[in-house]
Amino acid sequence: MAAVGTGPDIEELVKRITSHRGVRGFLILNNEGIAIRHSFTEASRELAVQYAALFQSLAMKAKSVLQEIDSNNELQLIRLRSKKDEIIVAPDSKYMLIIIQDAELDKPEVKK
Repeated sequence: MAAVGTGPDIEELVKRITSHRGVRGFLILNNEGIAIRHSFTEASRELAVQYAALFQSLAMKAKSVLQEIDSNNELQLIRLRSKKDEIIVAPDSKYMLIIIQDAELDKPEVKK
């Protein structure tokens, strides 16, 4: 069996994610919230750990809210947009995918 986070499916997913214009980085977390793959440099590893902890907490809270509103519903995606970033969180039963992309890319250009 392949090591966690290194199988062909994960490699294909990483390739697809990183090929999109504007993607600044990604994390793949296991169900314990530990980053098993990420695109952060060693210098910014602390930032990767911070993203993992905070966004896993957000996803768990969002799942809880949905269950309280409708027990037959299930969280599939969280999209959070700020001035600088757009962060997409896609939780699954085994893994959680977090993508950080540039929020400025889809703004219309101002012509002078």
